[in-house]
Amino acid sequence: MNSIEKYQNLIFDCDGVVLNSNKIKTEAFYNVAKVYGHEAANALVDYHVQNGGVSRYRKFTYLITEILKKPMDEIELKALLDHFALEVKKALMTCQVAEGLSELRERTKDAKWFIVSGGDQSELREVFAARGLGCYFNGGIFGSPDTKDEILSREMNSANIVMPALFIGDSKYDHIAAREANLDFLFVSGWSEFEGYENYCNLNGLTKIKSLKELLL
Repeated sequence: MNSIEKYQNLIFDCDGVVLNSNKIKTEAFYNVAKVYGHEAANALVDYHVQNGGVSRYRKFTYLITEILKKPMDEIELKALLDHFALEVKKALMTCQVAEGLSELRERTKDAKWFIVSGGDQSELREVFAARGLGCYFNGGIFGSPDTKDEILSREMNSANIVMPALFIGDSKYDHIAAREANLDFLFVSGWSEFEGYENYCNLNGLTKIKSLKELLL
């Protein structure tokens, strides 16, 4: 990986990178799905953890169609999404923010910063504004229902994201999305729920750090 100052664009995943919110969302998936029973709720949690970085829209669709084996119901999906949003929003307002974020912003003041997340876009923008973090991400804060692949493709095609650029994430999907977009990638392990990350990073030759503050060393 090049020196962090060499990148024109820094693209951050949110959950597990900027905010310590992975466990919050894992618990929320269980709480929302438990109305269908413990087995279904655990199956959704397993799918969620194995597909870190994928949007809640896809995960609740999977709950309905694959776990519950029901026809797709947009009203039911919306109810699940609304319940999930209520579960996580308050916690996102108070969860831990990555140490050293403001110092890293100062060190890379000439770079454009982005959030590209599997989280709901309007929710992300509201939380980041309320917590005084939105000002750091002058490139934009983007999330679902668009996928990370769609967001990166769109922003690169519009020249909002330009090379050299670095994607900083904590999941296999983050790396795959970065690779497909020909972006450099850095894995952040400290809050990740990706149990096999060490082997995955070694197999793919990925640089890994425990937290963003290591970039200040």
